[in-house]
Amino acid sequence: MAIEIIKENCTGCGACVEVCPVEAITLVDGIATVNEEDCLECGACEAECPSDAIKLL
Repeated sequence: MAIEIIKENCTGCGACVEVCPVEAITLVDGIATVNEEDCLECGACEAECPSDAIKLL
């Protein structure tokens, strides 16, 4: 699997950053960015995102 950030949906709220258990998500210029090397693909960020900007593929 992989994580996709739908940039046009991301509001930069940081909810995904807060919930990521391995700190694999950061905000870059107000948009969530995933470090795929660190990501566990656990889905916590997708479940927490209020704007449906994160999708597990």
